[in-house]
Amino acid sequence: MKVDKILNEIEEMGDAHAASSAKTPLREDAFELSDSEKIDLIKEDVRHIMETLGLDLTDDSLKGTPQRVAKMFVSEVFSGLHPKRKPKASTFENKYKYGEMLVEKNITVYSTCEHHLLPIVGKAHVAYISNGTVVGLSKMNRIVDYYAKRPQVQERMTMQIVHELQNVLGTLDVACVIDAKHLCVNSRGIRDIESSTVTSEFGGAFKQKEIRREFLDYIKLDTSF
Repeated sequence: MKVDKILNEIEEMGDAHAASSAKTPLREDAFELSDSEKIDLIKEDVRHIMETLGLDLTDDSLKGTPQRVAKMFVSEVFSGLHPKRKPKASTFENKYKYGEMLVEKNITVYSTCEHHLLPIVGKAHVAYISNGTVVGLSKMNRIVDYYAKRPQVQERMTMQIVHELQNVLGTLDVACVIDAKHLCVNSRGIRDIESSTVTSEFGGAFKQKEIRREFLDYIKLDTSF
């Protein structure tokens, strides 16, 4: 009975997309194994899952799948777990004295829901107001990508992006809005293919109604080429 209750609680939390922490939950020994060691272990786990499902891994189409999935997990879709892959965000003096907000919008987000390990796909819009320091535009995209490449909850990812840029730029005046589709909602459970999830984090000056409104208006601009 107790086991059934725990399983029900886990299932309900997954469907509610509850986050346990503002930081990605990692064990202290998370990086003791090398990437190649992790790939070898995950490969066997994927093989076991596929065999349990009844798949014939001697088939030419399937026999390489465990290796491909393991390599993809470690080197691609979950590569943002390792701090050594955090992008180095070089900053520069704002010599041209640009004092308005800078907005980088429509940054592609490819992440993975940590409750069902299904894709989260959408767009991030990031802005900051310089206090004397600027960062390269591509670094904003790279920071988004870094935090996306791990098992995620969208609320946490939005906060992590803002906090990272606040640290890099030395200012609280950073904002992020993410609009994304969750395949755990679109392809299973309720299977609602039309809905998307919007999250936001506003720091410093962006908590002011007028500045927040200006940022949101910029996001609406049509910049199709």
